Amino acid sequence: MTRLIINGKDFEVDAPGGMPLLWAIREQCGLTGTKFGCGIAQCGACTIHLDGQPIRSCITPVTAAEGKNITTIEGIASDQNTLHAVQQAWIDEQTPQCGYCQSGQIMSAVALLNENPSPSDAEIDAAMSGNICRCGMYGRIKSAIKRASESLQSSTTPEII
Repeated sequence: MTRLIINGKDFEVDAPGGMPLLWAIREQCGLTGTKFGCGIAQCGACTIHLDGQPIRSCITPVTAAEGKNITTIEGIASDQNTLHAVQQAWIDEQTPQCGYCQSGQIMSAVALLNENPSPSDAEIDAAMSGNICRCGMYGRIKSAIKRASESLQSSTTPEII
């Protein structure tokens, strides 16, 4: 048994050590917001945070996450009745088209804004370059990140995870 801390809650998973973290999160913990895309860490659909850093859960073994803080798309807001500023910006900008890559896109955007609350266009491009959107919504993604940045900067209680 492996102990995982996901979104502040303890989970015990029965998984072989080499099992990708993505499958433990989705299949054993029931948190299906994190998506499988390519399985080789190239598309970003499976992006989560491990101790605050964005990682690709499709290639990260369960054992690498044991006892560390894992945050998934389900855990980025302060509570279940609130959206994170990035999630709200995604809605306001009507960012997704098909939506499949969006949880990974949002997780990468949150990580960017946690590190750099006011990124330039070039910094957004660099931070998001590893996330693929087959629908080509890159302009909307950038607009949503800028909106979230403005929202977080004007907020009296910024959301930092």
